[in-house]
Amino acid sequence: MIEAAKVGDLFCTLTGDINVIRREHFEVMKDGAIVANSGHFNVEIDIPTLEGMAREVKKGVRELVDGYVFPDGRTIYLLAEGRLVNLAAAEGHPASVMDMSFSTQALMAEWVVRRDEKLEIKVHDVPEEIEDWVARLKLQSMGIEIDELTEEQKKYLSSWEIGT
Repeated sequence: MIEAAKVGDLFCTLTGDINVIRREHFEVMKDGAIVANSGHFNVEIDIPTLEGMAREVKKGVRELVDGYVFPDGRTIYLLAEGRLVNLAAAEGHPASVMDMSFSTQALMAEWVVRRDEKLEIKVHDVPEEIEDWVARLKLQSMGIEIDELTEEQKKYLSSWEIGT
């Protein structure tokens, strides 16, 4: 992410994790970079830090766009207050998200059918290996590499104490 932050123009988080875009990324982003979240509440972008780094916040630069002006004159634009941009500012999930959902559903149907033992009647979690496989294939098909999780992110994903 630190390498992408130096060269990218548009950043959209889709991880379901906390503080995916944070101080070290804002510090190197180009003037005019656009930041959005489509993954989980408004915790994926470290908005309090972004606000603290800005010398001025220009609310409503355009509909659902706020500009964060840094002391060096750069402006980073935040879409939909960091909330789920696909829901807050668009019309739902695009096909490029739904393909993963449908892939997971198909693989889960196969998983259920292949169980030799009788499954207990209840809601079963998607096995992590299926979720990870679908995610890796999607990223690979797009030529994308990902960072390792920070300790803070691992803790967040394994707890129920933050968020809902």
